[in-house]
Order: sequence, then C-alpha cells, then structure tokens
Amino acid sequence: MSDLIPQLTQQFFNGLSLGAIYALIAIGYTMVYGIIGMINFAHGEIYMIGAYVGLVTLTAIGTNSGLPMPFLIAAMLLVAIVVTGIYGFSVERVAYRPVRGSPRLVALISAIGMSIFLQNWVALGQGARDMAVPAMVSGAWQFHMGSDFEVTVPYSRIMIILVTVALMVGLTLFIKYSRMGRASRACSQDMHMANLLGIDTNRVISFTFVMGAILAAVGGVLIAITIGKLNPFIGFLAGIKAFTAAVLGGIGSIPGAMLGGVLLGLAETFAAAYISSQYKDIVAFSLLILILLFRPTGLLGKPEVEKV
Repeated sequence: MSDLIPQLTQQFFNGLSLGAIYALIAIGYTMVYGIIGMINFAHGEIYMIGAYVGLVTLTAIGTNSGLPMPFLIAAMLLVAIVVTGIYGFSVERVAYRPVRGSPRLVALISAIGMSIFLQNWVALGQGARDMAVPAMVSGAWQFHMGSDFEVTVPYSRIMIILVTVALMVGLTLFIKYSRMGRASRACSQDMHMANLLGIDTNRVISFTFVMGAILAAVGGVLIAITIGKLNPFIGFLAGIKAFTAAVLGGIGSIPGAMLGGVLLGLAETFAAAYISSQYKDIVAFSLLILILLFRPTGLLGKPEVEKV
C-alpha cells in the first residue's frame, strides 16, 4: 500500500506525456472539422512524415557533429515544421479543395486515399522496416515519496509536456488575438457569411491545414526522440487515437482536443499498468463509446445548430 501513491504518480507522468502527443495531433483534426466540417484522415500520416523528416535532418547533421543537443533538436523541429507545413497545404489543395462541395463521403474517401498514398510514399522512399532514432535526451528526474518505489520521469517526457503546454498557450493566444485567428473563428461560425464579409476563406482553410500539420510534426519529432523507433505505419494508429481524443473532448473544440488527448493518454497508461498492455486499446476505445453514449457531443463540445 505504501508504494501505491508513488506508482500512481509514475503512471500519471507517463500518461500525461503520451496524452500531450495525442493532443498535438488531435488539434489538427478538430481545427479542420471546426472550419469545413470534414475529417482529415490523412493527418496521422503527416505526424509520421514529421518524425521521418526529423530523423533525416538529424542524420544529415550527424550526432557526432559536436553541436549542442538543443540545437540539434531545434533543427529537427524547424525542418519538420517547414516540410510538413508544405505537405499539409498540399493535402488540402489535392485531396480536399476539389471535393469541398461534394457529399462528405466523397471527401472521406479522398482523405483515406491520401492516407494510403502517403504511407506507401514513405515506405518506398525510406523502407518499410523499423528505423532507430538516436537517443537525444538522456537522464531522468528521480524522487522518492516516502517509500521504496522511486518515481522516475525521463527528461524527454518532461520536454514533451513543456513543449506541448507552450504550443497550446501560443495557439490559444494566436487564435484569440491575431487577425488570422479571428478570421478562423468567423469561418468556423459561418463560412458563407465570412466569405460575404470579405474574408478569404480558401486562405483560412489552407492555414488551418498547415497549422494542424505543424503541430503534428512537433509531436512526431518529440515521440521519435522519446521512443527511439519509427516506421511508415505509425501514423495510422496514432491518427486513430488522436481522432478518438478529438471526439472524446468534443470535435471542433480546441480545449476539448487538449482535454481528450490527456484523458486518452492517462486511460491507456493506467490500463497498461494495472490491467494489461494488451487491453489498453480496448479501454481507450471503450471510454470513447461511453462518452458518445452519454454525451454525444464530447466533454466540451456544443450541439451543432443547423442554420436555415
């Protein structure tokens, strides 16, 4: 019993860092849905591409280059942000803009096709095998809580949490106070009226895809550094989990995506620790089913009002 609180604290930190990654990806889903009412099922592959771009950047610079570790990580993030921003813009132009006025099923099929294309694009270019990512951040913060169990929080997971919090605060302020943020909020409320008022809605939609891709790229690089392994198919499951987090928190709500990501990460981690790692996905999706049964709009979502 004396080790119960320290063990719970350990799993809490593990779940919080995993949930932070889910939140970064989930925001991309919820922003796109909030603007155009469609789900970007190719978003998980953008996350995967961000991880690969970070690894390629690190390989090009070299871990033995003598450059400080923060510089290497910053370079990985910067290049991944630029490349995945281009991918996000391209996905919107190729897979969504041509079918924007079509039934939603057409856009869904287009997004799934883009997802499969990006998976195979990376698999052909980089190989389908697992690739190792050098350990960039070593060491851990260790502390006792009055028992024999020592709580260990790796610095890499602390970095994930801090970077995610900083990005969330920055995005919230940007959406609230910037001109593009105000335009995005106007489009999410009424796209047609925003267009009549002179807002370039095509530009806003492209910006939304690019911003979501940037956040996913950061998540991809951070998880690659932490886990140390990646392959072209990691984006599919991560994308499904992040979509689950977005629905859990309330699709279309940025705070909901953050909350849903954290709750999903905690649910998975505690399930793996106290039930079985084989059941963690079952617990996560069961949580989604319960939320949809008792609160279909998600925890922070609002009922959609049809405009007539």
